[in-house]
Amino acid sequence: MGRYVGPKCRLCRREGMKLFLKGTRCDGPKCAVTRRAAPPGEHPWKRGKISEYGIQLREKQKFKRFYGIWEKQFRLSYTDSVKAKNTGEKLVELAERRLDNVVYLMGFAHSRGHARQLVVHGHIWLNGRKSRAPAQLLRKGDVITASPREKVRTSIKTVTESTKGRPVPSWLSFDEKELTGSIIELPRRDEASVPVREQLIVEFCSK
Repeated sequence: MGRYVGPKCRLCRREGMKLFLKGTRCDGPKCAVTRRAAPPGEHPWKRGKISEYGIQLREKQKFKRFYGIWEKQFRLSYTDSVKAKNTGEKLVELAERRLDNVVYLMGFAHSRGHARQLVVHGHIWLNGRKSRAPAQLLRKGDVITASPREKVRTSIKTVTESTKGRPVPSWLSFDEKELTGSIIELPRRDEASVPVREQLIVEFCSK
């Protein structure tokens, strides 16, 4: 599946929940889920009962859209997760460890899409070196900092001021003054920010 370039709010309505794809807009009165809870499309309430396969598919799509993962990336992550004892928990852990997700959780960006843009444009440094790979998996001890460029740091500083109310997970440390964060430990399932039932995703992919 290629990159989705349509309305992001349509994805939230399709999943019936806020995926926080539009940053601060999702917390305001203009949020599409708040204004129109119905799924997109004509006569959404006249559709039949969703099957077991459909429920599993929706969980998988919700997971991908929440983290902004493409189908190929998702398949690679699932293949790596199968090797673990608990496939579902490992799948969520790998998604949480992505560089763009960590940048978002630290408050550097309004959304995961915004965080991905910061990484691709070279505004985020990993362990003292510029990184342009949003899907890069971080390890314990890795250090993430904003680019030393004054213009970039000023922009990110403004964002962190507006995201102060967003809690930083316990597996991350963050220094707002220095715009630096690090991985204290690998994330556990109960610390993950995605509200999905990963077991349904495993059942769907194992068919």
